[in-house]
Amino acid sequence: MTNTKDSASPIDAVDEELIDTLIAISVVAKRLAAKLRQSTENQSESEEPKNE
Repeated sequence: MTNTKDSASPIDAVDEELIDTLIAISVVAKRLAAKLRQSTENQSESEEPKNE
């Protein structure tokens, strides 16, 4: 059984790195979405007075 546990350790390290990478991608995606939302709101606000 210890042999299985020893061979599972490198997989766990790779999984941990993959988890960290996916979390980083998620954080960046959230920031980009917030910037896009803010940009869209700013464009909408700047277009409203022009239409009046």
